[in-house]
Amino acid sequence: MHSKKASPEMKAACALMALGLVSASPAEQIPVRHLQQPMQRWMVARSETRQTLARVEFSQSTKGDEVTMRMIFHFGDGSIDDETTTYRQQGVFQLVRDQHIERGPFFARPVDFTVNAATGELTSRSAEANGGSSVETRHMDLPKDVANGFVGTLLLNVPPHTAPFRVEMVAPVGGGRLVQLLISPDSEQAFQMDGQRRRAMVFRIHPVLGGLVGILARLLGLQPKDVMVWIEEGAEPAVVRIVGQLGGSGPVVISDLDGASFAR
Repeated sequence: MHSKKASPEMKAACALMALGLVSASPAEQIPVRHLQQPMQRWMVARSETRQTLARVEFSQSTKGDEVTMRMIFHFGDGSIDDETTTYRQQGVFQLVRDQHIERGPFFARPVDFTVNAATGELTSRSAEANGGSSVETRHMDLPKDVANGFVGTLLLNVPPHTAPFRVEMVAPVGGGRLVQLLISPDSEQAFQMDGQRRRAMVFRIHPVLGGLVGILARLLGLQPKDVMVWIEEGAEPAVVRIVGQLGGSGPVVISDLDGASFAR
């Protein structure tokens, strides 16, 4: 008897469902050590075989104690991964609002999901077969440490050899489900930037799937892969590389800051 393989759409949906069933335990808010300033940077996103997939535009603006950042993946096939996040940086980091849109052939399923942390309102938008769209809104009592859209910023503000810690995010499944992320230092690596040798601390971000859910996810091959983030060390730390699956499923994407090069 031949087993039937799950479609990419089914795998993506099951992975997100598994993420939504994480059991709760304490997470943390991160103190502000480096105030974020207006900036614009570019990255290049490649496949594991080094094929160029997308140009990545990152911009950041400030107003009072609020920072609004936007990261857009412009894929060659017309697909878009577009996330806009506003958070406060006063004492500790705190999410205000996050909107994440994924659409196009690169993704198994489209996503248009908004988290309003101030009101606890979660909004999912989806296209319908008749060409219209539907909007689903629900309320969730969100923890103060929810970190949709700005985990990279948090990593700029933790000591390089910090103890492992947890934050939470809201995954766009079933109208929104809380997910725990275990973040820990992994290694130190050298890289080249503008002809100079520099060093980065590599952090590992691990989605925590506990109990039966974790066992089933591993058996079915639906455990989301860890995300690795390279943070340049120094007085002005910066994200220089991100390796992981976009949206928690699909192929691994390697995104490097323009001008940065790493040993293979």
